[in-house]
Amino acid sequence: MEIEDIKPDVVHDVVGTFCPVPVAETAKMIKTMQVGQVLELVADDPGVVEDIPAWCKATGQEFLGLYEEEGEYHLFVKKVKET
Repeated sequence: MEIEDIKPDVVHDVVGTFCPVPVAETAKMIKTMQVGQVLELVADDPGVVEDIPAWCKATGQEFLGLYEEEGEYHLFVKKVKET
């Protein structure tokens, strides 16, 4: 699946926040979602490029990928298990 083909179930905008807020907000949103749903996180903190995939690995969620557009990062996380 191409990154452009991902249709998120939830989009969460954390633009203007910095570590650890994007990771904390990702964790909070994933807890509210059903297994199989996809979260799109929109952030402008470059730290998310490493932090979100690391969080996914640590928590067992699936990092689907990211793209950058006009200084904003769009990251996709699929909930694969309950947290």
